[in-house]
Amino acid sequence: MIDIHSGHAAIDRYLREGYDKVRGMSSHFAAAICGHLARRQSELGVRGDIVEIGTFEGRFFIALALGLAEGEHAVGIDVFDWPNERVMQRMIDHCGANGLDPACYTAWKGNTRDITADMLRARLATGRVRFFHIDGEHSHDSLTIDLELAHAVLHPKGIIALDDMLHPGYPALILTVLDYLKRHPEMRALCLIDREDIVAAAKLLICRRDAMELYEKDLMESFAKFHFIVGGDIMDELTLVLTPAPRLADVGWDT
Repeated sequence: MIDIHSGHAAIDRYLREGYDKVRGMSSHFAAAICGHLARRQSELGVRGDIVEIGTFEGRFFIALALGLAEGEHAVGIDVFDWPNERVMQRMIDHCGANGLDPACYTAWKGNTRDITADMLRARLATGRVRFFHIDGEHSHDSLTIDLELAHAVLHPKGIIALDDMLHPGYPALILTVLDYLKRHPEMRALCLIDREDIVAAAKLLICRRDAMELYEKDLMESFAKFHFIVGGDIMDELTLVLTPAPRLADVGWDT
């Protein structure tokens, strides 16, 4: 396991003791970084709820929900029918086993094609979302719907996290994200969190341009040993890259 921590006691305990016992495909590396961001938001006074599309058995959802502040709520949205109808109960059982109070979260069985922003707001405690994780159906149409839903309810200082970016199984998904960024120039890529392996894939974090200063420098400093200093080029803008093993290829720079 990579030596990385969120700095939030409950999240880090879950990452040590419970995370790998919950089936799922999100990486420990990304969960620690996103947990750190959830903690930082609370410290900065960014008040809002947490939403995840594509909750499955709750692996990543639990990590985020453990970072809730008083009066906030977490909503996990999924069709909850794969690989069978018992998946929703397993998610609820995992939440209980890892210390989540049932009153602090909602498991919502539904398809985001049928969910409006007003419907989602009605399930929130604060009316807006400070951290929105998208890991739903991996198609252009569905991701477009999910991004617009997230955008409509996002706190001005909120973060959208997108799973399976640059995954070889879904190479075109990044084009959907670039389309979203073109439609919403007030948003930009904050950080690319690299994969651990082909299953624990990369995540892309997005926020408003005027919120970048809240997070970018802090991420660089807090996770300095994982900082790929060359960065990434997303729409001609330098984007922070955090990776488990930052390095450049040895191509004989000193010869």
